[in-house]
Amino acid sequence: MREFLDATLSFPAVLFAAALVVVIAFWLLVLVGAADHHSFDADLDADLAGVGGVPVTVSVSLMIAVGWFSALTGSVLVHRSGATGPLRAVLACAVLAGALLLAWGAVRLLVHHFRRYFPDQPPPSRQDFLGRVCTIRTGTVSTDFGQAEVTADDGTTATVQVRQLEPVDAELTSGRSGLLYAYDEAGEFFWVAAFDKALDPGPPHGRTASGPAV
Repeated sequence: MREFLDATLSFPAVLFAAALVVVIAFWLLVLVGAADHHSFDADLDADLAGVGGVPVTVSVSLMIAVGWFSALTGSVLVHRSGATGPLRAVLACAVLAGALLLAWGAVRLLVHHFRRYFPDQPPPSRQDFLGRVCTIRTGTVSTDFGQAEVTADDGTTATVQVRQLEPVDAELTSGRSGLLYAYDEAGEFFWVAAFDKALDPGPPHGRTASGPAV
């Protein structure tokens, strides 16, 4: 037990031990709902390290866990070797480098096998709403004003800006159905036309999109 504690609190195992404490605390917060394990995924590109394809938090957590175990094992061996002074420092640095390489290699191998369980989800796009039937939510829709509500594949709704081309259809008013047939990138609005909901064949097949208010 004494040997284990000495190795844990010595360089380089202590570096991984500190990181492991942070990882455990993070996953405990996720477990109780106080944190989201996807919260850092948009800010980091794990593909640069060859461990992309799974949530970044999962990759980093595995890397730290493997690194800690490797560094701990190496530190125990260094202590048992009886090396002291500069030689011991060199061996400790070698253990650190080896632990990092082993952790990276092990996680990369695991990610390669488990990547299929984390399929890529393309980010939602306004283009997903093209061809959908919407419900007008403003009193009228003109060439420079109008809003409508549209439903995504996953059942969520979004409020989007809509416009009509001349001549304006005066019957396209609040509660009426419209068809989103084009999107203006510069103006960030959809072109809409009147639509008879009785003719709606159902939502188009496509990728799932979640819609914040646009």
